[in-house]
Amino acid sequence: QVQLVESGGGLVQAGGSLRLSCVASGRAFSSYAMGWFRQNSGKEREFVASIRRAGAYYYADYADSVKGRFSISGDNAKSTLSLQMNSLKPEDTAVYYCAAVLGSGSSLSTDWTYWGQGTQVTVSS
Repeated sequence: QVQLVESGGGLVQAGGSLRLSCVASGRAFSSYAMGWFRQNSGKEREFVASIRRAGAYYYADYADSVKGRFSISGDNAKSTLSLQMNSLKPEDTAVYYCAAVLGSGSSLSTDWTYWGQGTQVTVSS
């Protein structure tokens, strides 16, 4: 079992920045792919970014809509996943969820096993 707890959401003006954090407990943090998804009411959960380990290397993937603005990173020692969000836009407004899966993960929310409770990010214009 893996428990995920997000923090760092809030209200920010367009062009501003926020940093989301997700603390993972349970199984070894480095054994799982970790990711961020977001969701607005009435819409499907949308892939934002993920990070996975392959041997001695880590690979990050991003949705096209956030490339160049968001950066995902992990701290194995602290079992913490972070999402640095810069140049925020009103369309980034959503509840952001941390996710984990044993394996490489994917951009499909249905492929992920563990989820946090979500944190609200609101970007005003």
